[in-house]
Amino acid sequence: MSEYPTALQIAEGVRSGDLKAVDVVEQHLTTIADTDGEIHAFNHVMADEARERAAAVDATVAAGGDPGPMAGVPVALKDNMCTRGVPTTCSSKILAGWLPPYDATVVQRLTAAGAVFVGKTNLDEFAMGSSTENSAFGPTRNPLDTERVPGGSSGGSAAAVAAGFAPVSLGSDTGGSIRQPAALCGVVGVKPTYGRVSRLGLIAFGSSLDQIGPFTHTVADAALTLETICGHDPGDSTSIPEPAPEFSAVLDRGVDGLRIGRITDLPEGADPDVVARTDEAFAALESAGATIVDVEVPAFTYGLTAYYLIAPAEASSNLARFDGVRYGLRVDGADVEEMMRNTRTAGFGDEVKRRILLGTYALSAGYYDAYYGKALKIRRLMAEDFAAAYQQCDVLLTPSSPSVAFPFGSKTDDPFAMYLCDTYTIPANLTGDPAMSVPFGDGADDLPVGVQIIAPSLGESVMLQVAAELERSAP
Repeated sequence: MSEYPTALQIAEGVRSGDLKAVDVVEQHLTTIADTDGEIHAFNHVMADEARERAAAVDATVAAGGDPGPMAGVPVALKDNMCTRGVPTTCSSKILAGWLPPYDATVVQRLTAAGAVFVGKTNLDEFAMGSSTENSAFGPTRNPLDTERVPGGSSGGSAAAVAAGFAPVSLGSDTGGSIRQPAALCGVVGVKPTYGRVSRLGLIAFGSSLDQIGPFTHTVADAALTLETICGHDPGDSTSIPEPAPEFSAVLDRGVDGLRIGRITDLPEGADPDVVARTDEAFAALESAGATIVDVEVPAFTYGLTAYYLIAPAEASSNLARFDGVRYGLRVDGADVEEMMRNTRTAGFGDEVKRRILLGTYALSAGYYDAYYGKALKIRRLMAEDFAAAYQQCDVLLTPSSPSVAFPFGSKTDDPFAMYLCDTYTIPANLTGDPAMSVPFGDGADDLPVGVQIIAPSLGESVMLQVAAELERSAP
């Protein structure tokens, strides 16, 4: 369990009057001011806005009102979620100076629940990366070992929770960008079912893959946050038209009678310490009454290949809007074409350019069927393989990341080595299924290992039920 106060504890204290939201927020702002110079979790700290919002929460309590289930809870937001009048950069030079004219739906829902936003967190530019080394504003450091990466692309959000800057943060997950940094930073990270959480106000990377989810210290805090941000949004055409269940109600049920799937044809490549912790997680669940079932998911091994055609293809389309005409950076040229070329050359980093080129190539005439079309067929096969596996088990268990946090620079010269960091997380994005990472013991150099739970679509409740048991039995 965490040494820091949980969101549930803070909200309960603020709602009862035992805690003042202004005091809670001030403590967290002080921690940020003292420590974030070394960590660089934040691109922008919203100190004045946070103090004003906390005072409003306290005023509601003093007047006998209820500010909501997340009253006074400091929350950090990944800097690809729109916040009205507050810089939103995607950690890219190309959005320099842009202030969104509206709040993302998740921001509106957290505000309505009484949460207090303390800042916008660093990320790999446009969420493209696995180490937060691709930010235009410099890397975020892992609070557990500042010589190592926090993971990515939501590295700033994971580090903010791990460092005690906020008990809750939001990230986005397109191929593992919540679960992988959660594993490397030793916190809980959840990618909900595609469509569970509105994407309105999330600046798109891969529209059929992106999903917003929380980082927290505890499974209970993750359940609370999901209850707050999930639910139908008519402003998002991919939003599932049903309310969020009471996820918190399942956390004490245990796993007696549940079937936990162990994928026998899982791609190799995980470090021995990660494999050992994952095996221990299976043993712990079996001891708690679950049945371990061996299953095959043949298409799992093709996930990485399909993803790195589908995601860049969607990115090349989504990022076409950043052209120097409508918002953000503009580098002048002799004509419009040269202006756009100059703007995109100066505004985008190497990894973003690499993926735009790859995606544009995959969508081009003569190559569409050979690359993008085949990748979509693999995606369908993967969904069918997972559906077959869920006929035999309730959830699947895998490592979250092939390794513990790695040193800065160790993978930057080899893009493929970096892409392999997402081997175990990508399939759930391609299928749209919910998945989460839970800390389960330590690996090499006493750094945390995360275990991933994947559940069928809309299966967050059973996923959280298993996660709570893993949390209770973690070494």
